[in-house]
Amino acid sequence: DDRDHLLGPNDVGEIVVRGRHVMMGYWKNPELTDRTIRNGWYHSGDMGYLDEEGYLFLVDRKADMIVTGGFNVFPREVEDVLATHDAVGQVVVIGVPDEKWGEVGRAYVLAQPGHEIPPPSDISDYCRGHLAPYKVPKQFVTVQDFPRTAAGKIQKHLLPPPDLP
Repeated sequence: DDRDHLLGPNDVGEIVVRGRHVMMGYWKNPELTDRTIRNGWYHSGDMGYLDEEGYLFLVDRKADMIVTGGFNVFPREVEDVLATHDAVGQVVVIGVPDEKWGEVGRAYVLAQPGHEIPPPSDISDYCRGHLAPYKVPKQFVTVQDFPRTAAGKIQKHLLPPPDLP
């Protein structure tokens, strides 16, 4: 957990490792090393859990987690639900600041070829059928494409504001 306590089976927390195979630190960056390696443990930034048999399951990146109204929401879970909608080709969910909730989810959706993205209220209703209410994005933005790296990875930090698709 956030206080470096071991969690029980199926409890989501940050994946940490230690051993001779783990790096000693970041080259000429002691501040980043100190944030990443604490008490001999490498903090990966990945969230996951171990099941009862000790199998590791990855959930999402810790930095991508949305904290809304005190609840943790992993964008990957929301993206997986939205991706099952017939009209949605691709989707990215990020957290954006909100005065009431601290953060809320904003979903960027790209239409499946030959489809149009339905109104936000319809997509929101679809999400409510598959997610807890606090996990449903409060904002939906339809995009024509996503900003990508040369390798094709979506660059979340370059996503347009909701009024500029």
